[in-house]
Amino acid sequence: MPLYEHVMIARQDLSNTQAEGLIEHFGTVLADNGGKLVDSEYWGVKTMAYKINKNRKGHYAFLRSDAPATAVQEMERLMRLHDDVMRVLTIKMDEHKELPSVQMQKRDERPERGERRERR
Repeated sequence: MPLYEHVMIARQDLSNTQAEGLIEHFGTVLADNGGKLVDSEYWGVKTMAYKINKNRKGHYAFLRSDAPATAVQEMERLMRLHDDVMRVLTIKMDEHKELPSVQMQKRDERPERGERRERR
């Protein structure tokens, strides 16, 4: 089955347990439609670059799934209908990395960035 990564932003006025409950809820949606939630990370409340629905902050969550396209489409449809979810980004991946995501790594554990190119 195809591998996907999803980033979800939920409303800032939810509690941490409610935001983590959304992760579990959408994981069961995937499971009901023939897929599975491989891994999930709750990134916490973060400030956004611009307001979305009059919210300056949001609960961020990262999901890795192994599911058919129909299961992912159903999950995205339900996320769009859910009042607490503001944004969702889904990316199809060739493989999942085993390390924690960059958001969960400490600064000294992150790999070094490459040199900058000169502008012309």
